[in-house]
Amino acid sequence: MIRRFTPILCGLFLWLTNSVGQSDEGTDFFEKKIRPVLVQHCYKCHGEKKQESDLRLDLYQEMLRGGATGPAVVPGNPRESLLLHTIGYEDEELQMPPDGKLPDQILADFRRWIEMDAPHPDANSTSVRPRQGKLDLEKERSFWSFQPVVQPPLAKVNAGHWPTRPLDYFVLSQLEQNKLSPAPPADRRILIRRATFDLTGLPPTATEIDTFLNDTTANAYERLIDRLLNSPRYGERWGRFWLDVVRYADSNGLDENVAHGNAWRYRDYVIAAFNQDTPFDKFLTEQIAGDLLPQTDSRALNNRRLIATGFLVLGPKVLAEVDEVKMEMDIIDEQINTIGQAFMGMTFGCARCHDHKFDPISTEDYYGLAGVFKSTSSMESFTKIARWNEYPVASDEEQKRYDTATDIIKQKTEQLDKLTAAANQSLLELLKTDKLPEMPENQYPPEVKTKYEQLQKDIAARTAERGELPSAMGVQDGEPIRLQVHLRGSPQSLGKQVERRFPEVFVSDNQHAIPADASGRMQFAQWLTNPQHPLTSRVIVNRIWRWHFGQGIQPTTDNFGKLGERPINQPLLDHLARAFMDNHWSIKDLHRWIMTSSTYRMSSDFDAASSQADPTNSRLWRFPVKRLEAEAIRDSVLAVSGMLDHSMGGSLLPVENRKFLFDHTSKDLTEYDAHVRSVYLPVVRNNLYDFFQLFDYNDASVSNGNRQSTTVAPQALYMMNSPLVDEASCQIVHQLLASNPSIQSQVQQLYLQLLGRPATREELTRARQYYTLFLKTADAEITVTTESASSPEFDALKLLVHSILSSNEFIYIR
Repeated sequence: MIRRFTPILCGLFLWLTNSVGQSDEGTDFFEKKIRPVLVQHCYKCHGEKKQESDLRLDLYQEMLRGGATGPAVVPGNPRESLLLHTIGYEDEELQMPPDGKLPDQILADFRRWIEMDAPHPDANSTSVRPRQGKLDLEKERSFWSFQPVVQPPLAKVNAGHWPTRPLDYFVLSQLEQNKLSPAPPADRRILIRRATFDLTGLPPTATEIDTFLNDTTANAYERLIDRLLNSPRYGERWGRFWLDVVRYADSNGLDENVAHGNAWRYRDYVIAAFNQDTPFDKFLTEQIAGDLLPQTDSRALNNRRLIATGFLVLGPKVLAEVDEVKMEMDIIDEQINTIGQAFMGMTFGCARCHDHKFDPISTEDYYGLAGVFKSTSSMESFTKIARWNEYPVASDEEQKRYDTATDIIKQKTEQLDKLTAAANQSLLELLKTDKLPEMPENQYPPEVKTKYEQLQKDIAARTAERGELPSAMGVQDGEPIRLQVHLRGSPQSLGKQVERRFPEVFVSDNQHAIPADASGRMQFAQWLTNPQHPLTSRVIVNRIWRWHFGQGIQPTTDNFGKLGERPINQPLLDHLARAFMDNHWSIKDLHRWIMTSSTYRMSSDFDAASSQADPTNSRLWRFPVKRLEAEAIRDSVLAVSGMLDHSMGGSLLPVENRKFLFDHTSKDLTEYDAHVRSVYLPVVRNNLYDFFQLFDYNDASVSNGNRQSTTVAPQALYMMNSPLVDEASCQIVHQLLASNPSIQSQVQQLYLQLLGRPATREELTRARQYYTLFLKTADAEITVTTESASSPEFDALKLLVHSILSSNEFIYIR
């Protein structure tokens, strides 16, 4: 039946298209995997000072131009890229480097890089050139994002009646300067749908919509925002955004894809932190140095802080790496790069092998910071298969229950040992020997053997009942160490020893000195949350803005360095960042400022003249139309059908902690059919849930605060053929048939339930025509596709419901 009516469904899939440029991920791949190899093996003969065969590889344009034998790299085309053939030793007369073929993994990295269209920092910017010579720190500090955050004066505007929040003045001022006008306000029905999705990731119910529409008090909208912020669904929505930034996953990925069986505790910590409106400076500190905060009388609070440091352990690791020194430095590098992007919008990892080519970060800066994490214990063992650190996080009740069971097991064990010793002595005397038989218990007297077996059973039962204490991934301080610079990133080539410190370009008189007996993580967290730090508040405020409006005030949310884009409206960004810190780093209050502004409450109405002047809506002359994320699409289907399970927390992994998620057949037994919110579904590196991949889910191996929103045909096909959407359609039809006798009232309820609005007269007419036509044409050729479909009336409604669930209006917010 679905196949017969495909044309009806296809008419509803008019997907919006977004342009996507080269990603920061691709540039990071080049900096971490490709440039270090070029530096070590190629630049000596093909660099700035020397260009054998007229080939230079340290400049992007020269790499593309190639040398005497043709282009070295052809983006997207490995076959035509001479560099790949040369380092692969495919030509007997042209093999580089001449002192030996590179490892297969490096060749695979170069092939992948070229297949990715050879992303390179210079490819996206013709105005930025590599730095030359020693850093001029005073000059470098003049860059906009390295300047302290200062509250700018309120922008002057002509339409003084429009702003309702200070941020509106900055938006309106820029609109007026560009001869643009803001769109009219959105109507209340659109506004409640927009706000509810934004804060909870779920659609408003018909009852919630009616309550809001009928509330005529002056502060009805403000109270709506407060209700949504106080919902536990808020933390599930906004916690998921943060999990993107910290590369959260429930498995390790890479070479040994074993289960992060306790990663869910960190995920639940994040959700709770958003729900509790934990100040962001405290949230940051707990994740970097929660184990170093003063112990309190609350075991739950102490455990929460330890769980927070799971942030540092969650990354992918090559757990079977033979070189343990390299493994540790790779883990430290991953931690530094994640922290740099998550909290500062900086790509520190580029400086592992050489001074950063664009940003004022030297290799000494890198190893000064790396010393902090070298002095931190993240791993229990580096011997393959390596093991990450985990620590007990039992509650008072769990600890008491465990200790009681342990005492009983100890008593039983002592009784067993005493019984065994006496029985064995008696047996030796009976057998007149000094050597016991292999299984002496088989020759015990019956009453002794019975007691012996009973004690064994009791101990085994008590041990199984006791189980293990709950544990969580986390870190602790290790031996304080000062690292030497690793020349070209190699642990075997060591240079100058560097004190543990923070990058010099950001250091001022209020630098937080690191004690000789500490790792420096606490001082690092204090430095990051110092109000004078130029990046921390700007980066998180920009992330919140991006998640509300689909684009950050500074568009490259993970890169505030020189290769990042400049802010569209820096006074607005600085205003929000300064006010955010002055208001105790409250994220919920930041939501209130944004969502009660005139800027946020604009309609998404299209205006041809404004679109011609600002095609990308970068100045925000209207509210942007946004597609829901993968999780929100799935959760919405479950919510409108009444199938959503609001249970919170816990793990759905099919295997125990540290066990392999893939067997010898490479089959993943993880299931995703639980009807809980998507944030609680397992995130398996190397084998992500198909639905998540299809709708632009984050790459769980890297930090990413800016999901793309692509438009491809398989998305529409999935919605048409998804078992989940089919099941939800059946559930909704049962509800419609049970509560409404006529097709007109059924359609009206359907539109209210799924789209949050009544059907128009035209939609009612078309639905009746479709319904009548369907019943007339229902015959033996129609194949019933589900067991629950028992009549043509049911099938007709089900197809209508399925169509609306698959429509643009259901998955786009305006």
